[in-house]
Amino acid sequence: MKFGNPEYFLLWLLLPVLIGFFIWAYQRKTAALKRFASLELIRKLTPSAGLSRQISKWTLFCFFFFFMVFALTRPRFGVKMEMVERKGIDILVALDISQSMLAEDITPNRIERAKHEISKLIDMLNGDRIGIVVFAGESFVQCPLTLDYGAAKMFLDAVTTGWVDLQGTALSDAIEQSMKAFNSKSKKHKVLILISDGEDHQGKAAEVAKAASEEGIVIYTIGVGSEGGAPIPISKKGGSITYKKDKAGNLVMTRLNPRTLEIIAKEANGKFFHAGNDSDLARIIGEIAQMEKKDLGMSKLSTYEEQYQIFLAFALLLLLLEFFIPERVSKKKEWKGRFE
Repeated sequence: MKFGNPEYFLLWLLLPVLIGFFIWAYQRKTAALKRFASLELIRKLTPSAGLSRQISKWTLFCFFFFFMVFALTRPRFGVKMEMVERKGIDILVALDISQSMLAEDITPNRIERAKHEISKLIDMLNGDRIGIVVFAGESFVQCPLTLDYGAAKMFLDAVTTGWVDLQGTALSDAIEQSMKAFNSKSKKHKVLILISDGEDHQGKAAEVAKAASEEGIVIYTIGVGSEGGAPIPISKKGGSITYKKDKAGNLVMTRLNPRTLEIIAKEANGKFFHAGNDSDLARIIGEIAQMEKKDLGMSKLSTYEEQYQIFLAFALLLLLLEFFIPERVSKKKEWKGRFE
């Protein structure tokens, strides 16, 4: 059994409060009657209102509340199989995992912010295939194109900057690796999202981006970091951080290079964005949504059917029963003018 809104189970914590309220109200009512007259006299003058009848009404109301909350959680059971036609775009995310992505000019650092942006991007997808390419001085496919967004996130979570031995930032190699990963002769339905700080140690990224455009690949680039720059932490020992230095002992600073990323995006009919802006991610997904979709084939989809109606109907039935049960029952015994 699955639940659409499991957070509503917390409302069951109000049941003891509800029971306590009923007990308090009954005691308050009894105390008020005692101030008017003795309880024995009131019982003889008024219709019968036994405690057992009150408990029955309270019990029915509590069960009504119990099943109403259960209905609000939207229980789902009973698997239904159906064939679904899938259409979408092939999207590859190329993630820079060079050491410069450890810079902490954005919180917590560039690589973690980039992974966070990709995760949000995956959450926005609907029917598109997603894959992940990681790169530094060399590149490789971390996650092939898939419709399993959960699996893509698992691959993403495992990514670290230590995966590639050859350091540097080879943007052109990342684009070429992505072109191979699309594995399609079609010159449309392909999007590459390149996430990097923009440092290019090969210098031919624009040329490769143009070649990718000729293959029908649209490239969006997302810049991570600040143009002001930041040192690169390479180790933490005893709470102190060691930063990368050059051969002369000078601190190595890494800066966001938006110009390179802008040129790549322009050459491949895409756009450049800066990490950290949710509206930019929404714009990328919005543009992808407007692109022509390709047929990804039929797939068998199993879904759980909503069954809250059963529990809602039962809850309403209990409420009606509670409503129609009278609190008092008229006595059939005739009063003879004196109490016996």
